Amino acid sequence: MTLAKSLSQQIKSKAKELGFELSAILRPGPMATFGFFSEWIARNYHGEMEYLRNRRDERKHVLSLMPEAKTIVLVAMNYYHPARPDTLEVPPDRGVISRYAWGDDYHDVMKKRLKLLLAWLEDETGLPLSSRAYVDTGPILERELAARGGLGFIGKNTCLISPRFGSWLFLGELLLPVELYPDESLPPEISALTDNSLGTCGGCTKCIDACPTGALIAPYLIDARKCISYLTIELKGPIPKELRPSIGNRIFGCDICQEVCPWNRKFSRLSNHPEFAPRPGLEAPSLIELMVLDDEGFREKFRKSPIKRAKRRGFLRNVAVALGNWGSEEAVPVLLKSLHDHEPLIRGHSAWALGRICTEEATKGLREALPDEPLDWVRQEIMSALQECNPKALAGYTRSECIG
Repeated sequence: MTLAKSLSQQIKSKAKELGFELSAILRPGPMATFGFFSEWIARNYHGEMEYLRNRRDERKHVLSLMPEAKTIVLVAMNYYHPARPDTLEVPPDRGVISRYAWGDDYHDVMKKRLKLLLAWLEDETGLPLSSRAYVDTGPILERELAARGGLGFIGKNTCLISPRFGSWLFLGELLLPVELYPDESLPPEISALTDNSLGTCGGCTKCIDACPTGALIAPYLIDARKCISYLTIELKGPIPKELRPSIGNRIFGCDICQEVCPWNRKFSRLSNHPEFAPRPGLEAPSLIELMVLDDEGFREKFRKSPIKRAKRRGFLRNVAVALGNWGSEEAVPVLLKSLHDHEPLIRGHSAWALGRICTEEATKGLREALPDEPLDWVRQEIMSALQECNPKALAGYTRSECIG
């Protein structure tokens, strides 16, 4: 056995010891799916995620990130916890948070362990190694790498699907300047977007059929602008009105395309990582209780959580939409309070939600808020909500008062 092959096996054993259920060692090479990714960007399917466009060319080859890299150590960690029923079984007065965000931020958890893997390797080789570690943050087409490394295949929902764990996996990479023995199962020239010998979606289209917003526009092709995960996490401004009803009570991310996947229903395994276990109340939290969170309350509740990414304004925007979709008059008091929040994003979506509920109290609160609202787009939300409830509710306002 060569030294490189022996060290490669030791690295994979150490990775497993550190909690990475799957790992692969690959050589850097041109990315076969770069052309597909470039076309996806050209069609604006990435929405407002400009960091994808700005760093597009870096995804063509891993060496653009680290020219001296000779090896990629790719790792995967299982985060599945079946603490709550599937999305469709959560009552409408409760919020649905994607499983990956129930516990601690996976970026921090995995990055720490990748650094431990690097420290171990430096001890083994006796060399200080320059390296790059990424956990869903670098410009790397990591699902292709995972498929080439034999960890799974890319499903029609665009997720990596492992025959051993399903798609409930986080991926990370360690770029190293030492040459190790690779274990690619597919040659780089074969597109990782197609099913391979590790598994197949066959004729199944459950994920495409189940997507509430039609974001999966074709097998292996997603329009992020319609994806609930994008709308509730990545989108920083108002959620398009036509998509709000389809979001239902999903307030951070969406697991529907994974929950309906037969591979997940058969092969999902309980995660061994307590960091990803659900924090108390996060499996299906009360929407009303979330809506009253102030800045400090939000920071405290979601400390070290992926939900921080949406910030309070984005998160409560989502909660307001969910309350509107619930449509209960029980939500009116908290929405009326949020109609005067210091964040415009929360005010505007609270107005929309009140327009969906349309009680006398809601109409009165909207009417009273209109003259004092300083921002045009929020005023438009209030006016639309009033129009939805009762066109006569705008009686007495001049056109200039309505449009600001």
